[in-house]
Amino acid sequence: MLAYFAQGDEVVVRYITRFGGMVGMTWPYRVVRDDPDLLALWLPRGSRGMLWGNQPGQPRQLVEGEWRRDTLRLMYPGKPYSIWLFWEGEPRRFTTYYVNFEEPFRRTPVGFDTNDQTLDIMVAPDLSWSWKDREDFEALIASGQFSAEFAETVEATAEAVLGLIESRAAPFDGSWLDWAPPAEWSNPVLHPRWREEPPLVWERYSWAYPVTRR
Repeated sequence: MLAYFAQGDEVVVRYITRFGGMVGMTWPYRVVRDDPDLLALWLPRGSRGMLWGNQPGQPRQLVEGEWRRDTLRLMYPGKPYSIWLFWEGEPRRFTTYYVNFEEPFRRTPVGFDTNDQTLDIMVAPDLSWSWKDREDFEALIASGQFSAEFAETVEATAEAVLGLIESRAAPFDGSWLDWAPPAEWSNPVLHPRWREEPPLVWERYSWAYPVTRR
């Protein structure tokens, strides 16, 4: 079993593709907290990571890009979502809770592997909320790329998260809004083995994504 990371350690979060089970989009983070209950990661604006670039007529490929807003990412062991807190401007101003439905994370020697599941919820500071990318999520179900059974579990998870929002349960209780990174923290950088470290494919890959191939 891999050890927990220490506060301030630099790690990477890698998205492992549904097609091919390869390392895809990858961003560097600093560890805020890593324990059996919560993984909290910091990604400040200006950090450099890898994202998908699309050139007309060319296969997509990873290109370097820059993160645009200060982000605290809260990930829960075994849970199929993370909750991101966004701050923007100077002085910094909290703008959004962002619920990202994703594979439960897997721990690697250089950080954590997961993959996005398309559906998101945008939550304003007053806790009013709206769906993001629901049409794309439903299109993946209709095309068979997401199984019906998997889609049902995502919907059930979304209902549970909406319950947390409506009851103002953590982290929607404002308990993280005053958090700020230590002044000495610099922007994290990609680990030199971000691409070479073998990816950890989700154990329920075939059940969730029936028409994909590794």
